[in-house]
Amino acid sequence: MKIKKSDFSEWYNTIIKEAELCDLRYNLKGFIVFLPWSVMSMEKMYKKYEEVLQKNGHRPAWFPALIPESNFKTESEHVEGFTPEVLWVTHAGDSELEQKYAMRPTSETAMYPMYSLWIQGAKDLPLKIYQRAQVWRHETKATKPFIRSREFYWIEAHDVFATENEALVQVKQDMEMAQQVLFEELGIPFLFFKRPQWDKFAGAVDTYAADTLMPDGKTLQLPSTHMLGQNFSKAFNVKYMDENGENKYCWQTCYGPAISRIYAALISTHGDDKGLVLPFDFAPVQIVMVPILKSDSPDNEKIISKCRELEKELSRNYSVHLDNSENTPGFKYNYWEMKGVPVRIELGKRDLDNGSVMLVKRHTCEKIKVPFKEIKKQIDNANKEIKDSLKNKSKEHFESLVSKADDMKSLNSILEKKGGFVRVPFCTDSMDGKPCAEKIRDETHGNVRGSLYNSKEKPKNEKCISCGNKAKIYLYVARQY
Repeated sequence: MKIKKSDFSEWYNTIIKEAELCDLRYNLKGFIVFLPWSVMSMEKMYKKYEEVLQKNGHRPAWFPALIPESNFKTESEHVEGFTPEVLWVTHAGDSELEQKYAMRPTSETAMYPMYSLWIQGAKDLPLKIYQRAQVWRHETKATKPFIRSREFYWIEAHDVFATENEALVQVKQDMEMAQQVLFEELGIPFLFFKRPQWDKFAGAVDTYAADTLMPDGKTLQLPSTHMLGQNFSKAFNVKYMDENGENKYCWQTCYGPAISRIYAALISTHGDDKGLVLPFDFAPVQIVMVPILKSDSPDNEKIISKCRELEKELSRNYSVHLDNSENTPGFKYNYWEMKGVPVRIELGKRDLDNGSVMLVKRHTCEKIKVPFKEIKKQIDNANKEIKDSLKNKSKEHFESLVSKADDMKSLNSILEKKGGFVRVPFCTDSMDGKPCAEKIRDETHGNVRGSLYNSKEKPKNEKCISCGNKAKIYLYVARQY
């Protein structure tokens, strides 16, 4: 297997095949089959994210996947931004449709016509609805499983408020939810950037996005949250009547954690040269039991019986698999390490005689002897240890990839040699700065990601790295997927 550090791309391609995460042989370019091992983890990720959303006042709904062209064209900036990526349904059987339907690339134009019907007065606000859904975009860039494809799985939350301040509070809460799930639960570090105006979500006032770093130093966008202002409420007539009987346009936000892309970051951040390394709570199988048997030994039946007893007991609290196949113990170790199962329990004759098992932690490969009566306690300890260890290790590596540059040559050198995020002095993040960003892209293959959210730091007596004019803001640059 390729070494992750020296050839991440090859490591990634190998891991998704060997760990049986997806099948690329579906005969439609840009589409893949998600296999059980990845889906089982992503289902747990969905559950955690939805739990957090619901605790913050969001409620689930399901909207149609098809959007009438008339809906889609209602908000001009939005349609201009998405039209090149839209997949259209034009026929029903042999008959051409009177109006073609967009396969949703995102659901603003599906949901907001309904919001205009549901919202009448202040009593109907705030409205906070999310859905888990597939979306389709005809990506023209090179596709890569989980990272970039033409069909992906996500959650999108669409919220409506009476005031601008409430909407801004929601944007901040979206960022907090990302921190809670991505880093605190999954151990994926990131920075939240305010995107420059030339790179915001089509139709938004401002876009804020969580960017992580992959092992090759390139950035991958994870959840983004958008301050929509009143752009969509005016387009779709989303109003409420205030206490004075006046009709006022609502303020809106939307938030989109892409679960399949977060999964790509999860396996890439924590995996090693043996395979996947998964957080305990998000592993399809949390504990694998491997009986150590000897050919024709009279003790084999006792060992298997004890394994089944432990499996039954542990299955009350955890996801457990007893590997009673005819494969050798060494084959089983390698197989389940590739799959990233967090805890392995080995039981042989000597262990049975001693009233203990050998417990192996996947993230460190550490082995500890554990008495039968202490197994559950040690597994709970391992869960916390795994979570803390993955967070600390990933954060330390992430922080080592945040650099500074004052000129184009230094920027290019950093991006070429180590990658990561590079802070640079810049003239402006308004549309006027777009030519400078394009120059950076042309000369370094780097993309301007934006300014660090909530940062008060401003350049003093510095010049824009691109045009040489007075720098007014620090922006971050990275090569991206």
